[in-house]
Amino acid sequence: MFFNRFLALGALLSLGAAQAVVPLPDDPACTAEDRRLIARTYELARESALKGNGGHGALLYKNGKILLEFASATQSTGDVTQHAETGLLALASRTLGLEALAGATLYTSEEPCMMCMGTVRAAGLHAFVYGTTSAQSHRVGGRPVPERWLECREVYERLGYPITIRGPLMEGDGLAVIAEHHARTQAAIK
Repeated sequence: MFFNRFLALGALLSLGAAQAVVPLPDDPACTAEDRRLIARTYELARESALKGNGGHGALLYKNGKILLEFASATQSTGDVTQHAETGLLALASRTLGLEALAGATLYTSEEPCMMCMGTVRAAGLHAFVYGTTSAQSHRVGGRPVPERWLECREVYERLGYPITIRGPLMEGDGLAVIAEHHARTQAAIK
């Protein structure tokens, strides 16, 4: 565990923009099981990034087992909607059916974007756990963050959609994956 944190810190410090990004503390509502499953989403995210995709991973968990996993595939498929969450939920609805998703929890390496939040709602999920906040991810990637960032909790609250959200969790590990992906992307451009 210590070695993984050490590697994560090294990856963050390798980028100039990342030096100012300090991982947020873990959500105290998260459990040991949440940690195990978020760690798996980071593995999926790393695999995705190595394939040149967005570097995000997600899984569905229900009754003590992982139902499905998915890593973002936007570049390899040429389909911009193949984010980790949307790809996972599209696959789940086709293969398992929406009724099988009742009571499932989504685990995702990063706080979902607007498109993914809509997909979570359309799938009827009422719980998810995320690793890295999207604002922190933007900072590590050197992208601007608006002064008034819209977080997933606020979106669902404004929609009146009942959902349990836990996160961030193990954000330092997730920021390291994002920093590695950003560094590879920048090196490929040069």
